[in-house]
Amino acid sequence: MKVHPQDLGSARNRLVLLTGALAVWVASFSAATFAEDAQPTETKAAAEVAADSKAAKQPNDWLRVRRDEKKQPLALETSIVRFVSQDPEKKDLSVDLIGAVHIGDQAYYETLNKKFAEYDVVLYELVAPEGTRIPKGGRKSAPAHPIAAMQVGMQTMLGLAFQLDHIDYTPDNLVHADMTPEEMTKSMESNNESTSRTVLRAIGQAMAQQASAGQKGGNGSGDIGILMDMLFTTDPAQRAHKMKLNMAGQFENLEGQMFIFEGDNGSTIINLRNKKALEVLDKQLASGKKKIGIFYGAGHLADFADRLTSDYKLEKSSVEWLEAWSLLPPKSGSKPAPAQPDAEAKPDAAPAEDSPAKAS
Repeated sequence: MKVHPQDLGSARNRLVLLTGALAVWVASFSAATFAEDAQPTETKAAAEVAADSKAAKQPNDWLRVRRDEKKQPLALETSIVRFVSQDPEKKDLSVDLIGAVHIGDQAYYETLNKKFAEYDVVLYELVAPEGTRIPKGGRKSAPAHPIAAMQVGMQTMLGLAFQLDHIDYTPDNLVHADMTPEEMTKSMESNNESTSRTVLRAIGQAMAQQASAGQKGGNGSGDIGILMDMLFTTDPAQRAHKMKLNMAGQFENLEGQMFIFEGDNGSTIINLRNKKALEVLDKQLASGKKKIGIFYGAGHLADFADRLTSDYKLEKSSVEWLEAWSLLPPKSGSKPAPAQPDAEAKPDAAPAEDSPAKAS
């Protein structure tokens, strides 16, 4: 059989697509810099993974897929969950957990920018050197870190926007509340965490989900058939739609996925970075701030909520949902719409720095 060069290129592009989809799924819950570590690690037992996956299917407060009356998916949504004090002397205090996904509809980030203006202070995640400021409109150069590069590639393929390009980090009320790369590397090394451990656990979980779906005779979110369907779909808009549906299903099963980031004492990616953010929260509370937002990846929020209730004696009072991705099927013959550059971005804005600064 004669193989035409264009066919080979198309197959290669689809293989890159599949690999990228799997890799971005691993990194999507937290886009923090991973320290390299070649030490052998073990994966979690399949039974434990299946149990975690089953628990994850319960509704959560941080991410959901909104569906119509026929159970068809309409949108992937993230939440803003408000915590308030029952102490009469702190009746004006509120702390909002503002969930993030790192690639989304441009309108989603524009909505967040407007909401941030309503807060006394918004604490945000970014593994970066102290003093780093992301210029409005994001970076001019392509990201050097591989996870960031994959995310940018996926947002282009899906016709979505990239968080660092469309969130405005320049207002004075946005305050960095995260580790530096050096702090994170040191913490991961001391906690026996590594990229290899994370990837192996993610593969183990995917295999458990695949086995579970096969036993039930269904096509669950882990079914390899879905990935193969995406791989061989030639229409770009349809492929983007199928990928978004699959990834949204994985995101919806959020809380049970978090074990893949755990080391010997919790996880640097989630628990210890959250602890660092709350140290910044303490400083803001001491300075008299009353209306506070914590803008972090949705995978961080369950741990934040536990700490706000146990350590700060705050109680959940309300939940607001924002549409992050439209999951409506594309019109016939359409193409994924590329995100538009920030209209107010300065064309000569320099990159904040060259080290892998990442939001998660």
